[in-house]
Amino acid sequence: MSVFHFKRFDVLNEASSMKVNTDGVLLGAATDIAPGDRHILDIGTGTGTIALMLAQRYSDLPESALLPERHICGIDIDGPSALEAAFNFKASPWARMLEARHCSLRQYFPEHKLDLIVSNPPFFDDSLLPPLERRSLARHTVGPALSFATLVDFSCEYLKEDGRLSVILPSDQEKRSIRYAASCGLYLNSILRVRTTPKKAVMRIIMQFSRQRPEKPEEKLLTIQDYASYPENRNGYTADYLALTGDFYLK
Repeated sequence: MSVFHFKRFDVLNEASSMKVNTDGVLLGAATDIAPGDRHILDIGTGTGTIALMLAQRYSDLPESALLPERHICGIDIDGPSALEAAFNFKASPWARMLEARHCSLRQYFPEHKLDLIVSNPPFFDDSLLPPLERRSLARHTVGPALSFATLVDFSCEYLKEDGRLSVILPSDQEKRSIRYAASCGLYLNSILRVRTTPKKAVMRIIMQFSRQRPEKPEEKLLTIQDYASYPENRNGYTADYLALTGDFYLK
């Protein structure tokens, strides 16, 4: 049995078409949350890792005990992934807050307007499809799989006026994603650019959008490893990376 151990929850990591990965952990850790958030949606939940991370972070807010119960729903078009997420949710300390559903985004109609939508969506639009069909659905914007445009269109319809959309994408999709979202009335509020080492180019971007248009979006850079600056850490993880993920990873 393949199980990924976080500090406060475990993730069964066998059946999902997308396993626990750095992209998902970064999104779960970096997404802005607010004490007043009540209705949260994780699109393409896979193992449920991002939803679980959000549940942990919400439960740690000092205001949590004073607010109505939150609802975090993770949906996935892949049946085994949704079942595995449901198992992981039930086994977690926040089972009452979490729900997993097997459906596509086009089949999901939330009962309430949403405070926060998160997604680690499929993003290899122009690359060759891998051989496994489930893997293809999870990582490519073709056929019934999710596209960024579909994600934005859904968010425009179902986000509250002050709701947010948070996504992680390859860096080469930055400009066109911002343009499309803005054309639909969602504006970039913040962007975190992620590179593996100081000598590597930025590979991922975590972007947050809302209906509010800031004078200037907040911009940050995260370097995951820097062996020269952190020789005391055998993995070379930077202080910023450890601060971001420290509440979750055991290492």
